[in-house]
Amino acid sequence: MAAAPILKHLSELKAHRITPGDTVRLVPLAGPDDDSPSSVFFEIWDPSGVQPDNSHPDSVEIFVFLEGEGEAFSDEHSVKVAAGDVLILPSGSVHHIKNTSDTERLYAVTIMANDLGSQELGATTGFEHLVKSGGEVEFEDSDKAVLFASLRALAGPA
Repeated sequence: MAAAPILKHLSELKAHRITPGDTVRLVPLAGPDDDSPSSVFFEIWDPSGVQPDNSHPDSVEIFVFLEGEGEAFSDEHSVKVAAGDVLILPSGSVHHIKNTSDTERLYAVTIMANDLGSQELGATTGFEHLVKSGGEVEFEDSDKAVLFASLRALAGPA
């Protein structure tokens, strides 16, 4: 028998900061915990927020920017990013993204293509696991509205 589909409602989603001082919140939408080999996140940069340098040796990371402006750094390269842009970071690149606004948030849907990590004694070590091991923080209504509006726009007229 085929596995049942997984349905999540916006009200059930949880935001996380990987470490307490982070200025980026991540909301897991799908991932290995849902039997998916890839993970999908809604990512929220605070005004002037920036990720620490990070790298995923076995994963391509794709960002679909929904609102705001920033700058992406990948190895020796940098590019400006804004709503409507799609950024693809190659596996193994050392990268981070900075929100260049000191008043507005930057939003993206992020796809970690191949987030299986490694399995050791049943514990997943992929990015979804890292995010969920971080502290849970408020997923604000204003941030939910950006996600909902973006999903609604993708769906088109009813």
